Amino acid sequence: MVFPRNGHKKIKEAGGTGCCCCTDIGRKEPNQILGTPASDRRKWGLFYKGVKVVTSVTDVLRKSVVVFSKNYLPISRVNIKRAIALLVTGKAEPIDLVGLGSETGWKIRSASLVLQVPEHIRLTMTGTERIWRVPPVNRREVLRRDRNKCQYCGATKNLTLDHVLPKSRGGTHTWDNVVIACNNCNSRKGDRTPEEAGMPLQIKPRAPIHPAVAFAEQFWQEQQGQQK
Repeated sequence: MVFPRNGHKKIKEAGGTGCCCCTDIGRKEPNQILGTPASDRRKWGLFYKGVKVVTSVTDVLRKSVVVFSKNYLPISRVNIKRAIALLVTGKAEPIDLVGLGSETGWKIRSASLVLQVPEHIRLTMTGTERIWRVPPVNRREVLRRDRNKCQYCGATKNLTLDHVLPKSRGGTHTWDNVVIACNNCNSRKGDRTPEEAGMPLQIKPRAPIHPAVAFAEQFWQEQQGQQK
């Protein structure tokens, strides 16, 4: 919807961020725009009929959408352009997560289409899932699991592999017995267990899990944290 020139002039005078033909804020109802302080309108958190309205194309492209499988399992996060493609082609549909707080989204406009993109979408098709195997225990994979930091002190430099139960005492080279440690902690621990050395691990080591399962765990933990 494009407003007449007098409306355009009022929007500019009221401190709007741009032409009503070019920005989402210009496409709001005139009384909604003029009744809002200019400082507030320039902020990202505007709402239009319960939906977040962003004030520039750059803001829109920075947003991401959580994708659920057909069985309602959160599996990944995609950028908003990918989400629009899935919605327009019918490969996904909006979903409302009841009980997880205020459900918001974004209004995306083109010359002939107004599309409401929610924060969560559900795939309507069943994809062919690739076979996933637990990766081998090597330096690169252990660094990835432990997020490139020492599991004893949190250092991020001079990192090495450490066996929680030393190999000299029967320890195995497996996911639940190998962690990342800095040179100082590795030398200090020596041929002892963390308990004997008084060096507790920050996180109990375990084998990597399927990326989709890991994403689902993180997603639900974040949702629970937002509810508190």
